Amino acid sequence: MNTSIPTYTQTRSFATIALIELWERFGYYGMQALIVYFMVQRLGFEDSRANLVWSAFSALVYVSPAIGGWIGDKVLGTKRCMLLGALILSIGYGLLAVPSENTWQIFSALGVIVVGNGLFKPNTANLVRKIYEGDDSKIDSAFTMYYMSVNVGSTVSMLATPWVKDYVNAQYGNGLGWHMAFAVCSVGLAVGLFTVLSMRQTLNAVGSRPDELPLDLRKLAMVLGGGLLAVVGAAIILQYQAVARAFVYVAGFVVLGIFAHLIRSSEASERAGLMAALILMLQTVFFFIFYQQMSTSLSLFALRNVNGDFAMFGTHLWTWAPAQFQALNPIWIMLLSPVLAWAYAKAGSQGKDLSIAGKFAVGFSIVAIGFFIYGIAGQFAVGGKTSAWVMIAGYGFYSLGELLVGGLGLAVMARYVPARMGGFMMGAYFVAVGISQYLGGVVANFASVPKDVVDPVLTLPIYTNLFTKLGFGAVVCTAIALAALPMMRRLTATHQAHS
Repeated sequence: MNTSIPTYTQTRSFATIALIELWERFGYYGMQALIVYFMVQRLGFEDSRANLVWSAFSALVYVSPAIGGWIGDKVLGTKRCMLLGALILSIGYGLLAVPSENTWQIFSALGVIVVGNGLFKPNTANLVRKIYEGDDSKIDSAFTMYYMSVNVGSTVSMLATPWVKDYVNAQYGNGLGWHMAFAVCSVGLAVGLFTVLSMRQTLNAVGSRPDELPLDLRKLAMVLGGGLLAVVGAAIILQYQAVARAFVYVAGFVVLGIFAHLIRSSEASERAGLMAALILMLQTVFFFIFYQQMSTSLSLFALRNVNGDFAMFGTHLWTWAPAQFQALNPIWIMLLSPVLAWAYAKAGSQGKDLSIAGKFAVGFSIVAIGFFIYGIAGQFAVGGKTSAWVMIAGYGFYSLGELLVGGLGLAVMARYVPARMGGFMMGAYFVAVGISQYLGGVVANFASVPKDVVDPVLTLPIYTNLFTKLGFGAVVCTAIALAALPMMRRLTATHQAHS
């Protein structure tokens, strides 16, 4: 147990980190709810370009923490990187709030968000780990609450920013509302930054070695200069699809090369665990292709083919804007997480808990059900518009599948990868997830709707055909996961025997 930090101080330190994480997720998911719509409806992008720009951005968001975590540990300090990242994120959302339809300005703003995320994301998580270092009984609970703060922030913002956009557009004309919504994201980060600065004394007992030393202005200048170059690089990747594809392919080969090298050069006692991690990581990559549909094809489906009016027994209950349907994911996650935790505990007490590989197989089968629900949405459509309840049901199954597959990805790295290469492999995992985010955009483009097609009756089968195929794709992933179970049992047994 980390006896150097009293329990009371641990609690206050964690509360500070959870609050700024809540506001950071408020900003990010508030932007995510609108950005594809903004590109299609305001910038006039084709669906295909909007999907790939957003997916390339998502890939960069996952890749950047691998660098930001190292900067926090070795260069500037974990706490300083968290604060600097929050400041840069606020600037990035602020740039999106500046009224403009210039793509270089928009992509540069997204590049600033990539850099801010890279500095913020890994270092907040690392601070949580440092607060409870050596106390396994508390760290699991802490990360559960940490994950809850993520979902609280994302739920509120995904419901709020579409409303702000629609309200301001209705009052002051189309255009301003988009930028006011992005401004709300920037203000959220500013509030989070103010919160952590006012409570900074609660973090005095945690941090990395550079946090204990005076700030080196030369190193800060180097990090900011590198960040500026990264912004330019990100803008180029987002502007030119060929560059984005090349980036993703190179990253994919690098990750596979890293695994091949580590498996070949590692000790015999470590190879079984690394091979098991590789198999499960590849399955996780396939899952995130499904995950990326939430902000691409499913988001555009909600825009064009979902009736936002919720009614029951002939009584109108409420109405949602298309962008607000993405909030169903964190809502379901918050509702299902306690149930799943209880089920894990009960199964474990009875000696019937599934292995991670088994949970992956079950998770993919549940994801398949979710996409089949979307696939049959046309059966409930009136004039090309399907019921909002279809979205609730589909997101429910999809979110449960996410908890079983996507939510266990980091647990795979922690369980099977040797501690001496843990940090390095975490970075490789995030790069792999970033690649799958881009591939998810490629898949979403199979449901790209031409600009001249606006009739919901015509767009509906374009989406339902893709969702049905994705359902069958998840069935194939389930079959592969089941087929890999015997091998996984052998590799896990060998790994545990040498642990």
